[in-house]
Amino acid sequence: MATPSPPQHADLYSPGQPFTWPELQTLAADGVLARFHQHGFTLPDLHVSSQLRARAAANAVPAAVRQRVVAGRMTAAWIYGCADEPDRLALLVDAKRRISSLRNTRGCTLHEVRLGPFDVVSMGGLMVSSPLRTAVDIALHVDANRALPALAGLLARPEKDVRLRLLVLAIEATPRVPHKRAALEKLALLAPALVTGSPVDVEHTVDAPDGAEDVAEVLGIAHLEGEP
Repeated sequence: MATPSPPQHADLYSPGQPFTWPELQTLAADGVLARFHQHGFTLPDLHVSSQLRARAAANAVPAAVRQRVVAGRMTAAWIYGCADEPDRLALLVDAKRRISSLRNTRGCTLHEVRLGPFDVVSMGGLMVSSPLRTAVDIALHVDANRALPALAGLLARPEKDVRLRLLVLAIEATPRVPHKRAALEKLALLAPALVTGSPVDVEHTVDAPDGAEDVAEVLGIAHLEGEP
């Protein structure tokens, strides 16, 4: 039986779009497609962009809840090209929304959080936590072995607009947040000079629920709202 050929000009192939899972595996084994996501394939010579990873992740989120969740933490880091793909999608749900109806979402881990207007960007049909919000969440909630490479990747890409001092300030300016000391210890491993034993002096304090985007506004630093 002849190996099917992918249609011209397509860049994302998922089960049923248009090939079955066995057909996709056959195409990958023959070198016709390359696998870059648990259930996502593309042409071997095509650059895998953040938009493409976001589209692949969107396909893994049930359509009924796709507009109610935000890809975050290590899933967002993977979308931005700064981490390996996690086994399960990390999805953030704004505390203002009801989470009970989403708990049966398979293959996903749900986190109820507070999200500000600058904490979310839209990419590839999916809402994704902004690079700064992603970095803050990873520093606070992800173990150091996985967090440090992802944070270093975000900080190393100027187009993501994540700066270490801004990240330190964002964490220091969120009192009453669990794991804050551990987060600062992680950042100290990246640049000890920027993280001292005493709190960073912030002229205008920011309440924890206001989100990391308010720190950017207080400091007068432009913050990334989207990506082409």
